[in-house]
Amino acid sequence: MKPILQVALDFVNLKRALKCAGEAVAGGVDWLEAGTPLIKSEGLGAVRELRKMFPRKTIVADMKIMDAGRVEVEIAAKAGAGVVCVLGAASDSTIRECIEAAHNYGAKIQADLIAVRDVKKRASEIEKLGVDYIGIHCAIDDQMQGKDPFRQLKEISRIISVPIAIAGGINSETAPLAVRAGASIVIVGGAINKSSDAKKASSEIRRSITTLKGVKTEFFKRVSEKDVDMVLKKVSTANLSDAMHRSGHLKDLLAISPGAKMYGKALTVRTYPGDWAKAVEAIDIAEKGQVIVIDAGGVAPAVWGELATHGAIQKKLAGVVIYGAIRDTQEIKALKFPAFARIISPAAGEPKGFGEIGVPINISGTRVFTGDYIVGDCDGVVVIPGQKAGEIINRAMSVLETENRLRKEIDAGSTLAKVTELLKWEKK
Repeated sequence: MKPILQVALDFVNLKRALKCAGEAVAGGVDWLEAGTPLIKSEGLGAVRELRKMFPRKTIVADMKIMDAGRVEVEIAAKAGAGVVCVLGAASDSTIRECIEAAHNYGAKIQADLIAVRDVKKRASEIEKLGVDYIGIHCAIDDQMQGKDPFRQLKEISRIISVPIAIAGGINSETAPLAVRAGASIVIVGGAINKSSDAKKASSEIRRSITTLKGVKTEFFKRVSEKDVDMVLKKVSTANLSDAMHRSGHLKDLLAISPGAKMYGKALTVRTYPGDWAKAVEAIDIAEKGQVIVIDAGGVAPAVWGELATHGAIQKKLAGVVIYGAIRDTQEIKALKFPAFARIISPAAGEPKGFGEIGVPINISGTRVFTGDYIVGDCDGVVVIPGQKAGEIINRAMSVLETENRLRKEIDAGSTLAKVTELLKWEKK
């Protein structure tokens, strides 16, 4: 069986979904899925429009049915869906009702095993009920934590005979792995619907599952913490703040070296106002690539200057963040050293030696711990909690990918308000 390429149109705006669908079909996509966000946002009118625009294509309605199987399958099939999705976690009686209704209206049923604990057991049970397809699905929120659906796919493909669909962060590099692991239907979401050129992205993925040779991609990868640096080179503080629900930024800090980007693990310093001893001592303790983050009470006099900067450069540190004062800013700019501070002051304090290194500190109401990731650019500074770094950088990359698609749509002759149908989504 030739592998089927299905695009998950997980948009909340029908116009954007249809535009992407047109590009995807031109690139070689076989099945078009009205994703759950699209159906929840636009209703089954989304399925009707897809059927009208693409009468020869299989339309999948990702209803994620959990109850009322008969009526939900009936309305999806009447709207034009050729395949309707029910959750594998639903009761056997609900799944049976879905199957009977689908066969009555000429549709097929895919059972999605998302969030099922014993996938092998449930897959066998559902196959006996008579579903047409079984879906192995790594949830978006699980993808952000670096989880991989392929291990489950291999296990399931050995024990069931119905075609298997696989979804969950698949791109042009990993799509061949899905086919090799036993997938008959490769479901791709973000790697197509977030691409600035969905036709090209679809074509590359089609080629990869046909030849079983991956096509290298820069985006649409979900990584673990060991790859943090690779992602932090690409994403901005704005992307990261969005990924953390508009939080994580350190307030009231000035970028001393505009244009200089900084990222690395924090080494924290707590010191008294104007006491620069611990700030300078931290340079000797810090490891290559770290960012020194200093809590000096948010006031002058300065605890950092040009000479400290020279030492930090010698140690190959990534930058410094000072909740307090800095001086010698002209020289620091010339050195292109990433530095952020609350105050600029010509007056230096005295090295009295009060304070501590490596302790939790508070910067403008945000707690910072040694080992947290610090990112700074022209927009300011954000802190990423160390224990959530992998998840947050994946979410930030998803934000960047989404913006790439929006930018292309705006540049085609529109505006942000029009593309996102902003008026429709304003609170009533």
